[in-house]
Amino acid sequence: MSAVIAAAGLGRRLQSATGPAGETGCAASVSPTSKAFVSLLGRPLAWHSLETIRACPEIDEIVLVVAPAEVERARRTLLRAGGGRSERVVAGGEHRQASVRAGLAEVSPDCDLVLVHDAARPCLRLGLVRRCLEAAARRGAVVAALPASDTVKEVGEGDVVTTTLERGRLWLVQTPQVFRYSLLVEAHEAAARAGFLGTDDASLVERLGHRVHVVHGDPDNIKVTYAGDVRRAEHAIGWQRQEGRREGLPAGRPAGLSEGEYTMSKERAFRSGIGFDAHAFAEGRPLVLAGVRFPGERGLLGHSDADVVCHAICDAVLGAMGAGDIGQQFPDTDPRYAAISSLSLLARVGAMAREAGWAIENLDVVVIAEAPRIAPRLPEMRRAVAEALETEVERVSLKGKTTEGMGFTGRGEGVATQAVVLLRKIQQADSSPDCEVGRC
Repeated sequence: MSAVIAAAGLGRRLQSATGPAGETGCAASVSPTSKAFVSLLGRPLAWHSLETIRACPEIDEIVLVVAPAEVERARRTLLRAGGGRSERVVAGGEHRQASVRAGLAEVSPDCDLVLVHDAARPCLRLGLVRRCLEAAARRGAVVAALPASDTVKEVGEGDVVTTTLERGRLWLVQTPQVFRYSLLVEAHEAAARAGFLGTDDASLVERLGHRVHVVHGDPDNIKVTYAGDVRRAEHAIGWQRQEGRREGLPAGRPAGLSEGEYTMSKERAFRSGIGFDAHAFAEGRPLVLAGVRFPGERGLLGHSDADVVCHAICDAVLGAMGAGDIGQQFPDTDPRYAAISSLSLLARVGAMAREAGWAIENLDVVVIAEAPRIAPRLPEMRRAVAEALETEVERVSLKGKTTEGMGFTGRGEGVATQAVVLLRKIQQADSSPDCEVGRC
């Protein structure tokens, strides 16, 4: 099996001084010519994907595609000799499709499967690589993807919504993508003859009428596009290392713990986390608590839908995992999260917990407010939270309290929420079901 790693992009959006919401702080570390050499945890961006793919014994050939001006630099700093694996660097083309085609031209013609991965996704894990390879051996063409959790709308001129798409049939596609070598070569040649430019390799294969199947992807497998994405990728990889889930890299020991204490802590079957959040009331906004709307009530002020209940639960779960808080994972400086449903963010946090091998043992939530009265809606709220976390309703406790007129909640200025969660360690499955695009 062979792997083509696409790393020829110039990263113009990443190299700008500010990201999508004025994020700054990493432009100085960015090469003026290539995204592949952006510094991430002291290593070039492309190095991280290379290390994961090298940890997969099924892959015996790697072709790294970089910008023409960076070929010699990549050869000196990124290739590794020996190990029974062939590694080569080639120059990319004027766009990603041309670069992948250049990489395919260097792949051994007797290759059975070829994996294509974007170096811009440095948080790649070995488990996802293996799931994709195993599925492609059966199916012939697979992509890593996640089902869309947000409502998706098509927007036309004047920023006017023209269509609301059926979310149940929408998937967000990642890399790696794995294909039979002969099929992918045929797809690229046919596209080149027709002058067709696809958004990914799978679109070229689909154009031939061949079925492409999806393998459940990884929420951590983020794409580094803007400056803020570098920090998020560093956080994700650091978390993977600390938890011992970053294959091919040493697990880290938190400062202050002896080796024995660290070993004991990793073997513990339970972890607890505490979350707290508060938002002020604001006129003209809908009130959403635990994903449930309260018509006729004043809403809460916030970058997202300001669902204070979901925010506190997210912080509790993230805290139990040692993964920071909601502000680190979904910063309010990022326009992608403007007015987003916080219930969808909670679903993403739940997916992160499951991927890390944790399940909800129980969750206890207190909503502190003089108004509205939430008792009539508690069953609906508990059900929404349980569904977002993919756990049983019986494991979710949710109740409302007042402060008897004291404090900002007592004065009716806003709503606060406290959440406590207990996570239990589960046996991590080594594989996930895969399905055909649009037919899951």
